[in-house]
Amino acid sequence: MVETLTVQDAVELAVVERGGFVESRHVGAAVVLSPEGEVVAAHGNASALVLPRSSLKPLQAIACLTAGAPLEGEQLGLATASHAGTDRHVEVVRSMLVEGGLTENDLGCPADWPSDSATRDELVRDHGEPTRIRMNCSGKHAAMLRACVATGWPTDGYLAPDHPLQLHIRDVVERLSGEKISATVVDGCGAPVHALTLMGLARAVHRIGTASERSPFALHRVAGTLVRTVRERPWTIDGPGRPDTLAIEKLGVFVKGGAEGVMVMVAPNGATVALKTLDGSLRARTIVAATLLLRAGALEQGAVDELAAALPLAVLGGGVEVGSIRPAAGI
Repeated sequence: MVETLTVQDAVELAVVERGGFVESRHVGAAVVLSPEGEVVAAHGNASALVLPRSSLKPLQAIACLTAGAPLEGEQLGLATASHAGTDRHVEVVRSMLVEGGLTENDLGCPADWPSDSATRDELVRDHGEPTRIRMNCSGKHAAMLRACVATGWPTDGYLAPDHPLQLHIRDVVERLSGEKISATVVDGCGAPVHALTLMGLARAVHRIGTASERSPFALHRVAGTLVRTVRERPWTIDGPGRPDTLAIEKLGVFVKGGAEGVMVMVAPNGATVALKTLDGSLRARTIVAATLLLRAGALEQGAVDELAAALPLAVLGGGVEVGSIRPAAGI
């Protein structure tokens, strides 16, 4: 059986402290690359395979663009997003579909409620229902469909692993990561997701995060445009007050979280971190990634402190803060 890192491969990445008592520990693995792409820190087994989940979306979006999807601005940000399903997000995804002669019924992702609580509450009050376009991966799926329309590939069956689009995405993933895909499974949204080593994921995201829009290579030009677009429009990739958006706003990074505790983050100077918490928890990954870049000299302490204050890291007792979720001292 193909599998991710084991408990023996993992190290402590974060602790949960309540009133001076360490109540829980999050273990996993992480790797940090310098602006030049060299390994400057490795915690746990960075050669272990992981499923990047939504941290693969930047690579999938780049593949859609190189396949001809005519996306830019907010639409490009949504192509890379795990969006909160707000009306603003949905408006952009709908425009992606309409401009390609598509409808919400063409989306292959499942129907879902928005993850933004205010939007969800409003829909419930209005007797609404879960819809495909509110699902957090609908932007990625719209981008895939637009690539199919642009290239003349069939939109029916666009999620099948042997569909021309998915074969193209696989090729782009291998080119950027420098690895051959060892396993492909079905992601939560129904799209194929490819296993990479944590090192391979870091390498791919580093190449994206340091790409130049003036590169002679189309793949790098597209990557440079994607990164700039997301940094200029942080609301697109997640949502107001949500972790990925906050990290971009506070730190100026390029960041993409994935399910099951995966996170990739690129500092403005190109230093890159990729990590996975072994238990799949999401709550510590953003501050752990920022702390790793801080300790690599790529971020300022004040900015990381500001991000920490904005993230939901407080541990409460009786409605009062009595502790916190914090990075482990060992990293």
